[in-house]
Amino acid sequence: MAEADATAGGIASLTVDDTTAASSGRRRWHVAATLVAALVLLPLASITWTALFPTENIWPHLVSTVLPGYIVTTLLLMIGVGIGTFVIGTTTAWLIAMCRFPGRRVFEWALLLPMAIPAYVIAYVYTDVLEYAGPVQSLLREIFGWQTARDYWFPEIRSLGGAIAMMTLVLYPYVYALARATFLEQSVCVLEVSRTLGCGAWRAFRDVALPLGRPAIAVGVTLALMECLNDFGTVDYFAVRTLTAGVFDVWYGMGNPGGAAQIAGVMLIFVVLLIWAERRSRRRQRFHHTSTKLQPIDGIRLKGRKAALATLACLLPVLLGFVLPAAVLAAYAFGHSDARWSSDFWGFAGNSLGLATATALVTVAVATLLAYAARQRASALVRACIRLSGIGYAVPGAVLAIGVLIPFATFDNGLDALLRETLGVSSGLLLSGTVAALIFAYTVRFLAVSLGAVESGLGRITPSMEMAARSLGHSPLATLKRVHLPLMRGSLLTGGLLVFVDTMKELPATLVLRPFDFDTLATYVYQFASDELLEACAPAALMIVLAGVVPVLLLNKVVGGARTVVRRR
Repeated sequence: MAEADATAGGIASLTVDDTTAASSGRRRWHVAATLVAALVLLPLASITWTALFPTENIWPHLVSTVLPGYIVTTLLLMIGVGIGTFVIGTTTAWLIAMCRFPGRRVFEWALLLPMAIPAYVIAYVYTDVLEYAGPVQSLLREIFGWQTARDYWFPEIRSLGGAIAMMTLVLYPYVYALARATFLEQSVCVLEVSRTLGCGAWRAFRDVALPLGRPAIAVGVTLALMECLNDFGTVDYFAVRTLTAGVFDVWYGMGNPGGAAQIAGVMLIFVVLLIWAERRSRRRQRFHHTSTKLQPIDGIRLKGRKAALATLACLLPVLLGFVLPAAVLAAYAFGHSDARWSSDFWGFAGNSLGLATATALVTVAVATLLAYAARQRASALVRACIRLSGIGYAVPGAVLAIGVLIPFATFDNGLDALLRETLGVSSGLLLSGTVAALIFAYTVRFLAVSLGAVESGLGRITPSMEMAARSLGHSPLATLKRVHLPLMRGSLLTGGLLVFVDTMKELPATLVLRPFDFDTLATYVYQFASDELLEACAPAALMIVLAGVVPVLLLNKVVGGARTVVRRR
């Protein structure tokens, strides 16, 4: 009896020790996740502090001179892009999801391809094609015998309207992808009831499908507007003075970090308002499937003129947003390849590939840390910190770059002054103006992308597998390495690939934070195209475009998996 009591006491002691060790392991993960989240939020905190307490306050001057113009232009740009992306994205999504017409199977993935082209690249291409000396106006003058620009009217591409058109062509896929997914997921019963009540195709779309799809469409439009707010290359090339352009004007033109931070603060207000408007648009609204009847939807078979119009409606965005720009870049890139595929180009390509690879690895590692910490019975505070760490994706690159540069420069200057005073030596720039600053900014900017992929992968792993590993004596770290990582390899690869492509395209943050005499493909294209030398940078622009095609095709696979829609006839 005494021996049995001793055994029971030993088991109880072992159980207590294991529970204590597991609890201690979870605390370490929570502390690490909280510290990482605080580091990620540092740029936003530095922008807020610098804007509120600038060294030289030029806010009254900005308000009385340029700021109202920046705000009005930004609002007009966002309104135009919002309307354009909503119309094109929602219309094409409805046609692909609910109608049958020639070319539909090709268009369902081709309509996503314009997402692979940065807005500033398509702006450079269309300016080169449509300007006075370009092939379009030259052909018109030759056909009609016009001699000068006074003899005819032609729309000015370098204008606010031109910027709206360029951004709409490459940003509508955000709305298209989410709208198409929500249309595919809508209940068959609801659509059948609308038909029995006498609703035609248009009324069913307007009164049933569109209201049910409003939350997803609102998210798509919000994402497109955030990308619009982030753009610098297009608005700078077209001389459209938005808030983003204002940040660069005040930072470089006036040399005033405080003023730039104050304009950046206004941009953050825009971001907060966008998020608030998107959430408010679906406040107290819930959309549920009320039936498990999930048989394939009978698509509306279009014939004759309607089929031709549907094909044209889907063809034009693909043609104008991807095929034509890619064809022009390919023609320029391979027209005189010896002169343009130079050693400088390959050096810039190596810089971009190295930065993108490093950022993808760091971002996926940080996202894995945060997502796994949240899985370890995290408190409400830890979960809130992890959620906030993904807000960087909503912050424009120029704003984020200033938020990174200010604390890094403060640290470098303070350390340098301390070493000079105590040891008589200079430390130089250890953080600001380095590749490390770039990678940190990219990580903060794109963490939400990889975090979403990692959380999705973890969510598919049943907790019982984790409990089994723990019962075998594995620590949380060992469980992650031996159980979770092998099972979520696909999600990690997807998140890393998306971050890789986004990093390849990023321009505003790179322009502010890159080291001296260090260029990427994006900055290389920006510099040459700004000097009207598009042909010289065509290979770099083409490489950026091709790098974006792969994740676009992956996105189509994800969207298409929302629901299988087949023909019955």
